[in-house]
Amino acid sequence: MEIALSPDFLVRFWGVRGSIPAPGKSTVRYGGNTSCIELCIGGRRLIFDGGTGLRSLGDAIAPGETLDAFLFFTHYHWDHIQGVPFFKPLFEPGHRLTIHGSCTNTGEALKHHFCERILSAHSPIPVGVIQAELDFCDLSPGDSFVLDGDIKIETGQLNHPNGAMGYRVSWNGKTVVYATDTEHLPDRMDEHVVNLSQGADVLVYDAMYTDEEYNNPRSSKVGWGHSTWQEGVKVAEVAGVKHLAVFHHEPNHSDDFLDEVERQLKERSPASFLAREGMEFKIP
Repeated sequence: MEIALSPDFLVRFWGVRGSIPAPGKSTVRYGGNTSCIELCIGGRRLIFDGGTGLRSLGDAIAPGETLDAFLFFTHYHWDHIQGVPFFKPLFEPGHRLTIHGSCTNTGEALKHHFCERILSAHSPIPVGVIQAELDFCDLSPGDSFVLDGDIKIETGQLNHPNGAMGYRVSWNGKTVVYATDTEHLPDRMDEHVVNLSQGADVLVYDAMYTDEEYNNPRSSKVGWGHSTWQEGVKVAEVAGVKHLAVFHHEPNHSDDFLDEVERQLKERSPASFLAREGMEFKIP
């Protein structure tokens, strides 16, 4: 499948699964690749996270097309970086990537971490074979800036082990928020997520569990760094979000299980939906 850049504001979902890839006959409809989404904005391409879905995105670049894209990392757990060593444009001349992300909790700069951890210690691919032009931009949660002249980027702290960063992307009066991986707070709304999400057209939210799974005393997920679709609905309601996209599906959740989640979600919030691999959503 080859893809074209959109002159409008479009969200493409390349990987929607959380924690570990989940291929197999029970995950065909929602997909088994891990986190990677693409925003096509006025002919520009912004990529968020480098999970295994990133490989599919790279394979969809048309022969002869020059990739000039912006890549943003929320954090560096394996399910958000596994696709990077298999992203073909990295290893072909003529392509350019401007890579954004925070320093790690060890204080390593993004460029060092990208080359010496993501592409070296955990990959057989030699760093020296990279042929694309790479630029690196270190960020901290709370930073905001204008990208390429007219795309506003705002960032916020997320509640996740070892840290993570959410992104708010605004262009031409439209806004998409990417907030994964994050765990809701037990006694109040997370002000970082709510503030980041205010009035967004789309909120892509980490809803890995159901409330029942999260609170099950025999297999509690409290402290694991992820949220539930029910909490996502609360955030969307409080922040005035138009469309909630439930994302980062638990690897053991089958298509049938997720169908039932979406049925319940639609009862609570008709404009919300579950993200599916290969799905496109054009911002109205």
